[in-house]
Amino acid sequence: QVQLLESGGGLVQPGGSLRLSCAASGDAFRIVVMGWYRQAPEKQREAVAAITNSGHISYSDSVKGRFTISRDNTNNTVYLEMSSLQPEDTAVYYCHVLGTTRDYWGQGTQVTVSS
Repeated sequence: QVQLLESGGGLVQPGGSLRLSCAASGDAFRIVVMGWYRQAPEKQREAVAAITNSGHISYSDSVKGRFTISRDNTNNTVYLEMSSLQPEDTAVYYCHVLGTTRDYWGQGTQVTVSS
């Protein structure tokens, strides 16, 4: 089992920045990919960014150039640096881990971009 603890959401003005963190504990050796999804009201959950054990990174087109994902393998923590935030980035952000046998989800953290 892998447990995920997210932090860092909140309210920010358009153009502002936020940093999300997700710390994995438990059977961290099972982790293959760490990443982030988001779900806006009345929309489907969508992938935002992901980073593999080898450091390969992918972003959705909607956040490319504005968000940066990084990973601390020593502490099994993944970060999402979000900049130039816009109201359309408002969503619940979920940490996601793809393990060797299943995937895991964090509890979600709210990000609200509003003036």
